[in-house]
Amino acid sequence: MKHAITAKLPKKTSAKVNDPDNPAWTEDMLGEPVHRRGRGPQAAPTKVLTSIRLDADVLAFFKAQGSGYQSRINDVLRTQIELKLTRRPGPTTRKRVSA
Repeated sequence: MKHAITAKLPKKTSAKVNDPDNPAWTEDMLGEPVHRRGRGPQAAPTKVLTSIRLDADVLAFFKAQGSGYQSRINDVLRTQIELKLTRRPGPTTRKRVSA
């Protein structure tokens, strides 16, 4: 048979707590509110958050070029897509053969 827990919590009091390490805020401490403008919506086309695994040397190459390496990786991938879409199979284009 299970027994109910009957322990009572101490009653809450409405008395103010005097904590010297955490004093109450005063109007002088608050001062004037600072309004900051947010970043705003992202310009179209909206990018998608994703996770991708890259070879360590590939990532190191792009990171070594400084900030914005993710955008540069995106640009390289976009260039590859455009090349694939505009390239038409012909006498000068050979398909890869798997070994």
